[in-house]
Amino acid sequence: MEKRDYYEVLGVSKTASNDEIKRAYRKLAMQYHPDRNPDNKEAEEKFKEAAEAYEVLSDETKRKQYDQFGHAAGQMGGGAGFEGFQNMDDIFAHFGDIFGDIFGGGSRQQTKRKPQPTAKRGHDLIKEVSITLEEAFSGTKKEITYYHFTSCSTCRGKGTEQEKNIEVCPKCRGTGEMHYRQGIFVYSQSCAECSGQGFIIKNPCNTCKGQSRIQKYDTLSVSIPKGIFNSAELRVAEKGDAGIYGGKSGDLIISVHVMPHKHFKRADDDIECTVSTTYPQLVLGADIDITNIDGTKETIKIPRGCPVGERISIKGKGFHKIRGKGRGNLVVTITCNIPKNLSAEAESSLRTYAEQIGSDVDDTSSGAISGFFKRFLG
Repeated sequence: MEKRDYYEVLGVSKTASNDEIKRAYRKLAMQYHPDRNPDNKEAEEKFKEAAEAYEVLSDETKRKQYDQFGHAAGQMGGGAGFEGFQNMDDIFAHFGDIFGDIFGGGSRQQTKRKPQPTAKRGHDLIKEVSITLEEAFSGTKKEITYYHFTSCSTCRGKGTEQEKNIEVCPKCRGTGEMHYRQGIFVYSQSCAECSGQGFIIKNPCNTCKGQSRIQKYDTLSVSIPKGIFNSAELRVAEKGDAGIYGGKSGDLIISVHVMPHKHFKRADDDIECTVSTTYPQLVLGADIDITNIDGTKETIKIPRGCPVGERISIKGKGFHKIRGKGRGNLVVTITCNIPKNLSAEAESSLRTYAEQIGSDVDDTSSGAISGFFKRFLG
């Protein structure tokens, strides 16, 4: 099923402020909250849809990606799209502050359970990749190598192989804080026993030492789409650092650097180059074959009496448009090749022509045509 536009889901414009987006989401969350719509699958789906839209539009980086590439933003790097949510509890954990505001301090009523380490999302990582202008034009794949944290497979990201080893910190009683009184003042500080976590792990995992994750050197194949531009960022979902104690992994952000080309350059979605012609071709017109950056052959028509600096466009032969359909143009700037050495016959013909049009030329053999072409080029 095709996803709806996130702005449409929340009922806001594309220029909406962060506060407007948050208010729109709060309204939908109240309307479709599972506690208010028990056993209502349609309400549950709308609740999830609104949460996904808010998760993207409330994040400045993800919103920028979405505005540039739409729902395809996360898929460009081979990932599964924007972060999304696995279940309802995942949504409540991710946006607990919002649900606390709506429902008076708690997202949902929960039964008391054994102490569990607080799952935290992993950090996003940024990796720069350099590509040629040819690769930006035609698209490419790149192998990315990087260090990142991955969930410990030994303890499955729990910090211990047996959950019974996780106990409430006896010193702070699970609060993670210690409160002290000094005269009329009361102050708090993190519990030194559990490092402010509220729990302790007896017999931690031998592989990760109770940290729930380990560092790994990884290789990832990333697809660079046709038409990618310099400084664009591609987000590969959940390929950053693994979360702590089962939290979601962060994303890997690929920053694309497009290297300059010797003969071609980009202007928006157009690709530009310069073609050198002869003076007779400019005067009489000609058909010239040129090679585009991807190796394809194109024919450009030089009109009769074409001036130097004329720009000739071939439609639809430029960069593929990242958003929308179609392509830019191939734009060719015309220059004139001024020969430095002429045969005696060619020089004689040129001098005869100069006399016919009343153009003064240098009489010295070393600069016989410089005066004429200097006037021609203006």
